Amino acid sequence: MTEDEIVAAIGQLCRPEPFDYAQDERRRGRPRVMLGIGDDAALWQPSRSHRSAISSDMLLEGIHFTRAAMSLEDAGWRAMAANLSDLAAMGARPVLATVALGVPQADGVGQILELYRGLAACAGRSKVEIAGGDLSRAPALTICITVVGEVRASQAKTRAGGRPGDVLAVTGPLGGARAGLVLTGSPLPIEGELRDAALRAFRHPVVRGAEGRFLAASVNVHAMMDCSDGLSTDVDRLSAASECGASLESIPVAPAARALAELQEEDPERFALAGGEDFELLVAVAPRAFTHLAARFAAHFRRELLRVGTLHEGRGVLWQGAPLARLGWDHFTSGADGS
Repeated sequence: MTEDEIVAAIGQLCRPEPFDYAQDERRRGRPRVMLGIGDDAALWQPSRSHRSAISSDMLLEGIHFTRAAMSLEDAGWRAMAANLSDLAAMGARPVLATVALGVPQADGVGQILELYRGLAACAGRSKVEIAGGDLSRAPALTICITVVGEVRASQAKTRAGGRPGDVLAVTGPLGGARAGLVLTGSPLPIEGELRDAALRAFRHPVVRGAEGRFLAASVNVHAMMDCSDGLSTDVDRLSAASECGASLESIPVAPAARALAELQEEDPERFALAGGEDFELLVAVAPRAFTHLAARFAAHFRRELLRVGTLHEGRGVLWQGAPLARLGWDHFTSGADGS
C-alpha cells in the first residue's frame, strides 16, 4: 500500500461512520473537530469560555514497551491512555489527538493498523477524535501523540497549588501495572482474576477522565497530577511544585500487587510506591473538606478516594518517619518497561 492508502485506512479506522458536527456540539456542549485526517492540518473550533490544555508524549519500543510484553493493539491503547491521563490531571475534557508514527522497515500495513486499533479504541472510550498525524520509517517503533483538551479557567488544576495541611489522596489502589509487567515475563504462580487484573492494569490502563473533571470542579482540590511514574516520585513532584514537604501515611495496594510482593517476600507498600503507569490521579485537598469530598466521590464513582498522606511545611517526602527517595520510573535511569 502507498502512504496515501495507509492514511485512508487509518482514517476509516479512527472515524468509520459519518459525523454530524453541529448535532454533536449541541448534544455534548463542547467544541468539535471540523476537519480531521486527510488534509494538511486539522481544524477545530475552540470554546470561548474554556482554556486549551495540550500535552505530548512519546513511547519508544524497547524503552516504554516490548512486543514480548504486549500486543501492538495493547501498545496503542496504552500510548493513548498515557496522554489522555495528562489531560485528566488538569481537569480537562479531551477534544482531539494527533499521532505521529515512526515504523520499522520490517513492519507492514497490518502492524500499523493493529497499533491504530488500540489507539482508536482508547480514544473512542474518551470520546476523542484522532484528527491527523504523520507516518515515517524509523529504526524502532516510535509513537508520538499530542492531545488537546479544554477546561474552564476556574477549574484548571496544576501540581503547584498544594498547601501545608492538605490531604493527599489517590483515585485508586496502586502497583497493579507493575505487577502486570512482572507477570508478563515471569512464571510466578499467580493465576485467575488476580493475574487478569494485573495484566489489564499494565496493558489496558483506565483513564480517570471523569474523575479528573469531578475533582477539578471542587475549589477544595488545590493541586492534581496523574500518578504515572510511581507514587514516591509523583508525590515528590507535586510537593516540590507546591513548595511543601509531604508525609505518606499508608499506601493503597492493588490486590495483585500485594499478592506478588508477598510471594517475592517484598513489602507490598514499597512495591506499590515503586510502581508506575497506574494512571490514578493524585490530589491535594483542603483538610476540612476531604471527608465530604471523599463521600461525594464514592457516591458518584462507587469506589473510594483513598487518603495516602498530607502536605506540610518544609521539603522532601517522609514515609514511616524517614526520608523517602524516588523509587519510580525515570526516563534517563530506568530500563525498558520501567525496570
